[in-house]
Amino acid sequence: MVLGTIVNAAAVTVGTVIGLFFGKRIKGELKESVLKALGLAVIVLGAKMAFEEHDFLAALISLVVGTIIGEIIDIEDKLDKVGSYIQNKTRSTSNTFVLGFVTASVLFCVGSMTIIGAIKDGLNNDPSVLYVKSMLDGVSSVILTSTLGIGVLFSAIVILIYQGGLSLLASSAVFLLENEIYVNGISVVGGIIIVGIGLNMLNIVKIKTANMLPALFIIPLYDFIKITYF
Repeated sequence: MVLGTIVNAAAVTVGTVIGLFFGKRIKGELKESVLKALGLAVIVLGAKMAFEEHDFLAALISLVVGTIIGEIIDIEDKLDKVGSYIQNKTRSTSNTFVLGFVTASVLFCVGSMTIIGAIKDGLNNDPSVLYVKSMLDGVSSVILTSTLGIGVLFSAIVILIYQGGLSLLASSAVFLLENEIYVNGISVVGGIIIVGIGLNMLNIVKIKTANMLPALFIIPLYDFIKITYF
């Protein structure tokens, strides 16, 4: 039921270990250049997702409502505090520990593959989508860790809790597998959030991307109501 999530967390862990090994051999200036290159790649990935065929007004409304909810709860601040707590407990001296933890946690938990994959795993015992996601996250964790450090490792805990929780609650979200519009909607919203992550990595602007996460659940609800009643 949660096998895909376990494999996903393991892939991130292995990727982090590899990233730490190579990261020690990369000079500071080179790390900064690699981080910028990764930021640009993340923006392109997000933009590609954001251009899925879907009603953009629905995505915009979902982002606004979801961000308001996220700001009220202040998810970003809570993730920062969790990252700081873990850093203190592990006695890490990395000045990018929290950034690595938050960036990886949001990046690995945003997108249709996370939600749809977790639901398929929990509902049909089919972890195939999460296996593909695991490979992508594993490679990404190598690159992220080499530039942002060991904080990326602890995003595996977030994956286990968030993605595993979705699998366990899959029966209540089975409708997401019934119509392509739900997958596309989640991709559009997730893509916009990922663009925000890329902008943060480039230090162009500080966007609290974690506070936008509720929008991923608002958009399928919006689509469901629209399809059912209008």
